[in-house]
Amino acid sequence: MSENDFDYGPLTGLIGVWTGDKGMDVAPEPDGIENNPYYETITYTAIGDVKNAEEQVLTALHYLQVVQRKSNDKVFHHQTGYWMWDAAAGTVMHSLQIPRAVSVLAGGAYNGETNDAGQAIIAVSASVDDPNWKIIESPFMAQKASTRSFGQKIIVGDGKMSYSQTTLVDIYGKKEFVHTDENELTRS
Repeated sequence: MSENDFDYGPLTGLIGVWTGDKGMDVAPEPDGIENNPYYETITYTAIGDVKNAEEQVLTALHYLQVVQRKSNDKVFHHQTGYWMWDAAAGTVMHSLQIPRAVSVLAGGAYNGETNDAGQAIIAVSASVDDPNWKIIESPFMAQKASTRSFGQKIIVGDGKMSYSQTTLVDIYGKKEFVHTDENELTRS
């Protein structure tokens, strides 16, 4: 079967390879705040449908995101996971893992929201206190650099994608530092 045989809903526009060099990462440092301009490649691969307990049908995309600092071309963020669409429930889900022993399952409703240009607007969130959309981290990360919440908004369509994400972290003795990332990408 091809990717066209499945209903990926609002995720359809993500399928492919995306590159962008307008990224900005605002991150905590022990003595303040670090602003990191970056470029990245994100690859979304259609994997078809997945059935859960013979009742729920999800369509899913696997993705890999590799982010490099403009200052030295070194990779400073590597992330993988899945985006899933539950058409029956109108729900988008994003499961992600980063190699710091942190995993997130974020979700949100999608009701066909678009911007003035007709691009899909996809928003998901997770929190340690949310009963449905969770954050899991190792004991070390929970003690030293705990992720309290995660939110991401993607706008995609016509070969263009932008995203903004906010991660609330308790790190370096700073309660609830707002760590942000945003970029504009085009499909290769």
